[in-house]
Amino acid sequence: MPESAPLRPPDHRIPKHQLADIYRGALPSRRTGPLYAAFPYPTKIDPEAIALYIATHTRPGATVFDGFAGSGTTGLAALLCQDPPPSLRLEAERRGLAAQWGPRDAVLYELSSLGAFVARTLNDPPDPTLFHKAATDILRAADADFGWLYSARDPNGRYGAIRHAVWSDLVRCRSCGHVVGLWDVCVSFEPARIDRVFRCPSCGAEHPSGSLERVTESTRDDLIGKLTDRRRRSIARVYGITGTSTWQRHPNDDDDELLARVEREPIPRCVPVLEIPWGDLHRGGYHRGISHLHHFYTRRNLIAFGHLWERANGLDSPLRDAVRFWLLSYNASHTTIMTRVVAKSARRDDLVVTSAQPGVLYVSGLPVEKNVFRGLARKLSTIAKAFESIHGRAGQVAVHQKSSCVVDLPDRSIDYVFTDPPFGGNIPYSELSFLNEAWLGSFTDTAEEAIVNRAQRKPVAAYQELLTTALSEVRRILKPHARATLVFHSASAAVWNALRNAYSDAGLSVEHAGILDKTQASFKQVTTAGAVRGDPVLLLRKRLAGRRPTTATAWEVATELEREARDLDPSERTPERLYSRLVSHFLANHQDVPIDAGDFYNWYALHTPEAKRAR
Repeated sequence: MPESAPLRPPDHRIPKHQLADIYRGALPSRRTGPLYAAFPYPTKIDPEAIALYIATHTRPGATVFDGFAGSGTTGLAALLCQDPPPSLRLEAERRGLAAQWGPRDAVLYELSSLGAFVARTLNDPPDPTLFHKAATDILRAADADFGWLYSARDPNGRYGAIRHAVWSDLVRCRSCGHVVGLWDVCVSFEPARIDRVFRCPSCGAEHPSGSLERVTESTRDDLIGKLTDRRRRSIARVYGITGTSTWQRHPNDDDDELLARVEREPIPRCVPVLEIPWGDLHRGGYHRGISHLHHFYTRRNLIAFGHLWERANGLDSPLRDAVRFWLLSYNASHTTIMTRVVAKSARRDDLVVTSAQPGVLYVSGLPVEKNVFRGLARKLSTIAKAFESIHGRAGQVAVHQKSSCVVDLPDRSIDYVFTDPPFGGNIPYSELSFLNEAWLGSFTDTAEEAIVNRAQRKPVAAYQELLTTALSEVRRILKPHARATLVFHSASAAVWNALRNAYSDAGLSVEHAGILDKTQASFKQVTTAGAVRGDPVLLLRKRLAGRRPTTATAWEVATELEREARDLDPSERTPERLYSRLVSHFLANHQDVPIDAGDFYNWYALHTPEAKRAR
């Protein structure tokens, strides 16, 4: 019999005309669902949105790579392609995408110790039923032994439990020196509000509340064995529950006695005693006295979380990592003193309790101490649902805690790359991750962390060099006709141009450009001056003959984009979205981005009909 022909690898190429469809219009990236909500990690993208890119750019059986994997959402997206949820199928049909559903494999590289831990756990979860039982048993045992930490009497004298307590900085009047609680002079109700102006109850002087001197105190720290100088606080309001009835009241003598008992309770031995490697996020004012990990916690919450962590350490793997994942998903955002209250117009009768602000390590003058046991009980169902949606799916996701500057994969072995590298100096990932990595006992090596960071002595040039190395590896491992989708976000023309130089020097060029619309803006996108709404998305391939550069000025391009947007949805006519499209235009034409977001917004306010009508 004749010798059989050697097996050829499957051809995962997709016709070029099918790729353009996903880059027309803005593709929504929602911030909802168990997979997205399972763990708070900066700049995440909805895995369903990534799955649309994967299913459009590859065929089943392909291998996808992400060199800046973060919390592993590209891996989740590859797994979702096997049997997509109805919402994903409907979105593909609505947009007319030639999506091909079926299992894919993924290879993820992530430098962050926390990111790699989250990605491994979420992409390869244990049996959800076994996890739920293990977590419930640990929570019940800890609550049985230490539920007294949150005991309280309601206004009628009945025993209940604290849901949360609002603490208040003590401040000193700049005019007369009178000391008073920030809550007492800045918080009012009907409607609920937090005043930005301090009115001294002693002398009547008015000062911006942010300019007030915070009263400090010297106290012995039994974990580091020395006196520490810290901001002085007192409990301002207690919120509780008795049976099914919720209540609130002023603090009383019972609360003082409970806090005195908490002070006598030893800290669990598993609590890390580590100095914080402060960098760009440190602020001398509200971080005064916060030198070690445990200073981000009230003593009560440190004890509660420590005992839960101790019990989790006694489990066998993989349940141990799954329970740790659950605990850490709540830790930095809700267990620490970075939790806060805000005033919202929709809630006129009381302040709203919320989590820590993402992307920063901000400590409010009115920090909130949440009941850790109750909070984790609520979070448990979200984690279990996330595990259930991924457990048992076909496809392999390999997670490597490594730098993407050196990728241990053969040349021309990858069918598609989806990645969103760090956005310049927008997020100092390793500094943010310390609060959780300290509990894991594993820390990020920042030598090849691709960010712009003063503390790490990494200017834009160093950031560009690291990106160039990583994208050169992308070019090396891509198959000859394979492509890479890159998501990016910045308000700085210098950072955009560093990205452009990086992919160009790596031998890649832009084939298509689009927009990823994160339907709920992040905290930094809402509050930062010059923030951009909508992340430009670039489809890169190995360099082809370049397009002829445009000769139009930035303002001529901006005028044309604004004119084209007048017939579109209002969201496409905002200055933030138009700046994203301007960036995409210049990058797609292989040119530097000529202006920062702030300069563009000033032009928009002066020259566009919509802005003029608003005036």
